[in-house]
Amino acid sequence: MLNVKRVYDPPAAADGYRILVDRVWPRGFTKEKARVDAWRKDLGPSDALRKWFGHDPKKWDEFRRRYRAELETTGRWKDLRALAERARQEDVTLVFSARDAEHNQAVALREMALGP
Repeated sequence: MLNVKRVYDPPAAADGYRILVDRVWPRGFTKEKARVDAWRKDLGPSDALRKWFGHDPKKWDEFRRRYRAELETTGRWKDLRALAERARQEDVTLVFSARDAEHNQAVALREMALGP
């Protein structure tokens, strides 16, 4: 199973393998407090794309299109496919720090990983 969860929410055993997918480490959080197994900042959107998006729901569809193109162009698409395969074997949770729980890179990555 592939889940998404805010880093500020308490970790749970059901989270399984926790992967932080933010390019920038969450402010005010230690590694111990975040309790992530991996930090894949390379899977986060580029600074330019992140700033352009600004978590504006009106830009969501275009953000996802550009984000996918970024992953394909940088060769990170294969990493996302590997992550999806891991999620078939064990619980994986993509952890993010954005306030908007519906429009963020973890949600987009989950959709891309589970999609066609």
